[in-house]
Amino acid sequence: MGLIQIRLYSDPHALGSFPVALDDSVTARLGRNAAVAIGVSGGKDSSAVALRTRAFLEEIGHAGPLILIHSDLGRAEWEQSLPVCERLATRLNVELVVVRRKAGDLLDRWRQRWANNVRRYASLSCVCLIPPWSTPSMRFCTSELKLDVIYQELRRRFVGREVVSVTGIRRQESKARSKISVARTQPQLTRNRAGTIGCDWHPILSWSSGDVFSYLQRERFALHVAYTIYGSTRVSCAFCILASKADLLASTACQGNQTIYRELVEIELDSTFSFQAGHWLADVAPELLPPRLREATSPAQTRAKERELAEREIPKRLLYTAGWPTCIPTTQEAELLARVRQRVARAVGIEIDYTEPEDIISRYVELMDAKAAR
Repeated sequence: MGLIQIRLYSDPHALGSFPVALDDSVTARLGRNAAVAIGVSGGKDSSAVALRTRAFLEEIGHAGPLILIHSDLGRAEWEQSLPVCERLATRLNVELVVVRRKAGDLLDRWRQRWANNVRRYASLSCVCLIPPWSTPSMRFCTSELKLDVIYQELRRRFVGREVVSVTGIRRQESKARSKISVARTQPQLTRNRAGTIGCDWHPILSWSSGDVFSYLQRERFALHVAYTIYGSTRVSCAFCILASKADLLASTACQGNQTIYRELVEIELDSTFSFQAGHWLADVAPELLPPRLREATSPAQTRAKERELAEREIPKRLLYTAGWPTCIPTTQEAELLARVRQRVARAVGIEIDYTEPEDIISRYVELMDAKAAR
């Protein structure tokens, strides 16, 4: 396969008002006609990066495979997101590959996580009850249900090739993303035996949100209804653990999102863990909830406070590190843990083992021995 020569643009305006961020590694891979997969979600950034990257690849004469790839999160998605991706693929005349987590969608993942966490607490495999939700510091919703399944498909589809995985990440979006490089080698795309290797590439890294909207307007690509009808500032899940209160409220205005809203509130109330730290989905649009859930909201929030107050009494030294205890509780500490566990179980409405001090001490010893034997 022949190589193509790509100019390096030292002037950010050399490509007009909408520059494509490049580095030597991306330039080299594209010059070798690496396969390019552009991740699309239906949101403004992924739409813009798909349009701009496709145009750029045409400009440089890239002759390698090109696809759009969308990870469908199931019921947690805006129902209009996949149609936007399909419209984008039609516009670009590029195949759209849709992937999904085999073990179920995001709602299934949150429900299963809660069931698993209850079992862990019951067996004293954790000291504090763990919430069902993803968190800003533990976004398994992104890692497991998006990135993992996308990379798996790219490895399967492009065996023995170089792969460039494109996303619409922008530095303006957050402090963490402001430090991201233009490209980086992606271990999940590397399989030495198969000869597969790849990287992540962020072509619109320097763009502002204004640039994105201006570019889509110039390209006459219609935005997702989340922006144009409901006034949301971002498109991800219909209800995202990172969303602002205004965006959560905007999402509830869409009738297609109201069933998942009620299902998420039900998990909140059953678990006594708010969807976001300090912010309950149940309080966003209570008028959309059936009487059963409205009446259960205040008691659930009271039970959450009872759980939190009980767990604050646990000495730090008795908390687990990386899932394991680091010391054996004294008799007095075991008595305290027994009281705390009984209070938590009553507040949440779950059944647990290890409610007596001597049993708790024995369990800590058992776990310490198991850790040492690993």
